[in-house]
Amino acid sequence: MGPGLLGKKLGMTQLWDSQESARAATVLEVGPCVVLQVRTPERDGYAALQLGFEEKRARRKHGKGERRKAVERRGATRAEIGQARKAKTTPKRFVREVRVEPSHDFKVGQELTVELFAGVSHVDVIGTSKGKGFQGTVKRHHFSRGPASHGSMNVRQPGSIGSSAAPSRVLPGKRMSGHMGAERHTEQNLRVLQADKQRNLLVVHGAVPGPVGGYVVVRPALRLATNPKQAKRALSLREAKAQA
Repeated sequence: MGPGLLGKKLGMTQLWDSQESARAATVLEVGPCVVLQVRTPERDGYAALQLGFEEKRARRKHGKGERRKAVERRGATRAEIGQARKAKTTPKRFVREVRVEPSHDFKVGQELTVELFAGVSHVDVIGTSKGKGFQGTVKRHHFSRGPASHGSMNVRQPGSIGSSAAPSRVLPGKRMSGHMGAERHTEQNLRVLQADKQRNLLVVHGAVPGPVGGYVVVRPALRLATNPKQAKRALSLREAKAQA
């Protein structure tokens, strides 16, 4: 199984298949990614690649008494510049590690593109979901509404949360109102519809977590690699698509 790649969500569209059915699709810009570091089992205890995606400007040197603007504070630090110099590249804005097999042959400074997904029928996409702020139990946990007639005051309220005198406290993990979204989420087994190697685009069937412009990690589907039954079904779907 090949390594994953870093990318960005460009938006959603729809594609028409041979049966004239519209398929919801998400367009991802995957790569090119640069290998910034190589983790080895002998030194780090595991095998992985540290990848970087999208260039990041260096911080401008300011004069004495000159204040930095908010945009300039997000520039690359000296540590990031030094790490990128070792890989003979520029500082990267999105840096993540992806696991690989210990017997890999990737090297520092190597550039990885969407061509790594050649022959891959399904992928997993990891992203950060949209933040929705503070929400109530109806929207956050799909609680049912209370009666809305005859003067009822409990229409969207959560109701009782305690356990009376025993144990006289709210048990941990109780589903209540709170912050919703802005969490790491993995969408599994998304079918690859198209791949554009020239523009580094990957079109997958279905939705992807995160807003437009959000960073994502794309990897070959893990369940298909460990479940022979699902892998056989995925290959049959791919062959049927090729024949159509």
